[in-house]
Amino acid sequence: MTATIAQGSQRDLLAVNTVRTLAMDGVQRAGDGHPGTAMALAPAAYVLWTRFLRFDPQAPGWPNRDRFVLSNGHASILQYDVLHLTGYDLGMDQLQRQRQWGSLTPGHPERGLTSGIEVTTGPLGQGVGNAVGMAIAERFLAARYNTPEHQVIDHRTWAFCSDGDMMEGVAAEASSIAGFLGLGKLTLLYDDNHITIDGPTSITFSEDVEARYRAYGWHTQAVEDATDLEAIAAAFQAAIDEPDRPSFIRLRSHIAYGAPHAQDTPKAHGSALGEDEVRATKQVYGWDPDEHFVVPDGVYDTWRVRVPDNQRARRDWERAMADYQAAEPERAAELRACLAGELPAGWDERLGKLFAEPGKLATRSASEQVMQVIAESVPNFLGGSADLAESNKTDLEGQGDYGPGSTGRNLHYGIREHGMGAISNGMAAHGGLRPFAATFLIFSDYMRASVRLAALMELPVVYVWTHDSIGLGGDGPTHQPVEHLASLRAMPGLRVIRPADGPETAEAWRVAMTHRDGPTALVLTRQNLPPIDRDRFAPADGLHRGAYVLAEAGGEAGTRAELILIASGSEVWLALAARDLLEAEGVATRVVSMPCWELFSQQEQAYRDEVLPPDSRTRLAIEAASPFGWREWVGDAGEVIGVERFGASAPGEEVLEHYGFTADNVAKRARALLDRLGRGGQGPLADLPA
Repeated sequence: MTATIAQGSQRDLLAVNTVRTLAMDGVQRAGDGHPGTAMALAPAAYVLWTRFLRFDPQAPGWPNRDRFVLSNGHASILQYDVLHLTGYDLGMDQLQRQRQWGSLTPGHPERGLTSGIEVTTGPLGQGVGNAVGMAIAERFLAARYNTPEHQVIDHRTWAFCSDGDMMEGVAAEASSIAGFLGLGKLTLLYDDNHITIDGPTSITFSEDVEARYRAYGWHTQAVEDATDLEAIAAAFQAAIDEPDRPSFIRLRSHIAYGAPHAQDTPKAHGSALGEDEVRATKQVYGWDPDEHFVVPDGVYDTWRVRVPDNQRARRDWERAMADYQAAEPERAAELRACLAGELPAGWDERLGKLFAEPGKLATRSASEQVMQVIAESVPNFLGGSADLAESNKTDLEGQGDYGPGSTGRNLHYGIREHGMGAISNGMAAHGGLRPFAATFLIFSDYMRASVRLAALMELPVVYVWTHDSIGLGGDGPTHQPVEHLASLRAMPGLRVIRPADGPETAEAWRVAMTHRDGPTALVLTRQNLPPIDRDRFAPADGLHRGAYVLAEAGGEAGTRAELILIASGSEVWLALAARDLLEAEGVATRVVSMPCWELFSQQEQAYRDEVLPPDSRTRLAIEAASPFGWREWVGDAGEVIGVERFGASAPGEEVLEHYGFTADNVAKRARALLDRLGRGGQGPLADLPA
């Protein structure tokens, strides 16, 4: 057996085999990892980086670069080896420290850690959706900012994926909409190696994937020999030459190519090959089996052959941007601000003027008004709903649709929640856009893996999740979220904001737009809520601190509260109504609006103690959701009025009444708490009984 390159030179073979040996050595030293896919896809990576991909290792964030996504992120060592060989800031020492604490070469690619990594991948299928989002972003920016004389946005998105990606539903959702939209600058290379961890793909997977992608509306091709460099190059060129459809290339490969015993075996997928097999494979390649992490003479030059041209292209683009600035100063300034993540001056001035008229209002409807104002002043604000725009109230009026022949700002995702989540991540990761994604809160479950990756990557995606409680009514328990707030609050890096009224909703959107260090979830009601008298109580901008004193005990600052009622969202007005009953009985009652636990946790201890004094024992939280997690805020002695079973199908007000969400019941529970702890209720929380 010999390891060759079809129609390639010895120089090509040496460059490809360098990646293969580095992959084997890196995984072997780490003790675990995924060497086989890197060995199989080395020729395809070589062709892409040395003939097609537009990149500059000295300017990895160049806005007009091509984007590359490794959706089969378990093959991360392939990308690390290529980044090292092409000149990115990733030294040989990092290749030798794969999967080690503090290294730049973790087990799966991580955005923001390693230069040249566009997105965090590993959960299969996500990268496919990310790549679709990037292609959507490129097309939107090109349509908005290019002129016949100035083509300043013009690049492609390339992605590698695996059999596992093809099995995942998120990839199917994203690929379906990509074909519908006709994203001609997107190319997906599918590594058809017939192997998964449990065995050959034939034990679970027999479909004609090419036919499926043709049905999605993609341009499809097949390369039957993954070592045939010229066939791979021809397929890539054909993809470029197809402007109206995304391109899908099935590449028949052999996992752990060249390994005498491991090739085409499941073992090669997810474990080190073993010292003996590594030695034997190097001998097949004609390499010294006793040498490790070797880059032969000339290989760096071979891998970097395209870099000078790419760097000239980058400098040409910078000059083109300068010309664009001179010819189209306003448009160019807007584009630069979008790419830099900056918001226009005064973008939020009108937000404070909304909701001046009293009246009942659902927070989803308040959000709708806020979104129209944002859309009018923030040109890169766009997104959509998973077939629920009318219910989510997320249609941007007058902004047009993003479709097969149009690039408006309303994306219609269809019933593809998970694909929507992954696509939104790709749009945010691309840069230049501020995306939002909307559905019912109950269906955030379908998006969860994508939401988690947005938090991990610190992407500023905004989730508009409406129909947030049992209060939505007749649709019943299948559509009434219970555990979702607790589950989402457990996710690191995600801000979960549940506003109580129109003004708080406006401030919630202000937080979502100004914080760029991660995603924000806006959790909104279907049902109308009574207005909060803001002239009587505290202003809504306290939301920026996560929790604030909305109504003071006795109506005067400095009055010591015998009882603190804490609530979020639709239960805040309920807390205020119960307060009125209790105050009429002489119970000094403070109401705290707590729309965002995460923001409150970030405040200085002095502020948190001011809102929730440590010696205040009588705390009662009210939220139409699972009480899980509220103990942190009410202490061991406090209580929570929550929901600990599934909902019911009936008018929303009736369901809430049956579940105890009435002012009378809140007051009753508060009196019982006061009776149990004693009037005054002061004492260190740590000393309180459970």
